[in-house]
Amino acid sequence: MPKLSPVGGVLLGATAAGIKYKGRTDLLVAKMIEGTQVAGVFTTSKTASAPVEWCRNNVTEGGEGRMLVVNSGNSNAFTGKAGVATVKATAAAAAQAGNCRQKDVFIASTGVIGQPMDPAPVVAGIEAALAGASDDAWDEAARAIMTTDTYPKTATRKVKIGGAEVTINGIAKGSGMIAPDLATMLVFIFTDAAIPAKILQTLLLLGVRDSFNAITVDSDTSTSDTVLVFATGAAMKDEAPIVRAGDARLRGFRAALDEIMLDLAHQVVKDGEGATKFVKIAVSGAESHQAARRIAMTIANSPLVKTAIAGEDANWGRIVMAVGKSGEAADRDRLTIRIGGVDVAKNGMAVPGYDETPVARHMKGSDIDIEVDVGVGKSSATVWTCDLTYDYIRINADYRS
Repeated sequence: MPKLSPVGGVLLGATAAGIKYKGRTDLLVAKMIEGTQVAGVFTTSKTASAPVEWCRNNVTEGGEGRMLVVNSGNSNAFTGKAGVATVKATAAAAAQAGNCRQKDVFIASTGVIGQPMDPAPVVAGIEAALAGASDDAWDEAARAIMTTDTYPKTATRKVKIGGAEVTINGIAKGSGMIAPDLATMLVFIFTDAAIPAKILQTLLLLGVRDSFNAITVDSDTSTSDTVLVFATGAAMKDEAPIVRAGDARLRGFRAALDEIMLDLAHQVVKDGEGATKFVKIAVSGAESHQAARRIAMTIANSPLVKTAIAGEDANWGRIVMAVGKSGEAADRDRLTIRIGGVDVAKNGMAVPGYDETPVARHMKGSDIDIEVDVGVGKSSATVWTCDLTYDYIRINADYRS
């Protein structure tokens, strides 16, 4: 894990609240200074959780980012009126602890779907977490939000905005139920830059497309996906205000924010449940970016492609199959496939004299590169995925126990 420095205006506390896991840290509470701006993007699931609906409403209604409460072990999703009541009880307790309005409280939950969640451990845990809060508890914060993750996910950058040096820190959780339209994950990014909420929202939306919305582990979109960015402004008290997204001073910040989002997205895929391979799929020659993305995701989500990769089998015929079923335009007789930088199929057929030896060697590595040109246009897209192994089945078969 990289060493994350403090972010001005942010305190972090974590505790073992006993929500599901015994003797394991499972509750994160972050407290931010007055005036903190917040932006968010959320799952597109039609069965979104109560915490997602709460956060989405608060972002829309212009809430400040004063308190963040995140629990693992129970997603508080598909829990009806009881789930809403739990969110409201959590918001009330956090607002009192943070001396702020309830619409300035942001809540996220991850874990089992459909099990009622008692608010009492969370409410009690808020005070316990804040009692030990500090500005450098990033490792504890990242661990508190884990479920089937095998390691905490963090990223950091420092960048100049005008004459001010600002810090951007991000933490994430995610391992399974990962698909575009936000993967099944929680991501929280904190910065001491001073950026108005509307501009922060624009930068977040621009960065999500080619990071969190360009990854997949198993094609399943979660009920709980949440990405929130908090900007305290603590490092820019002497800088002129940012009033537009196109401000030249934001170029470095935007690049750093995009890097953090892509870094965290890649960490999520690399920690895919049971994963042994990190797979990059680049599609070119498509009619549009959307078409290229859809073809790439069809390849990435194919169980046949993913199991072939797990078995270290360079079975490029499965890639041909996935391109064909994507529903997007592709010229069969101009299709080109490259694995590990080696052409294996070109002009709609196997490369004459194709030697599978270097490709087989590439397939034994942990990083797999697949390139596909579908021969109908000039647009391209890249997505990332992992292989599908026996361990994915084992982890998910035993998940509730």
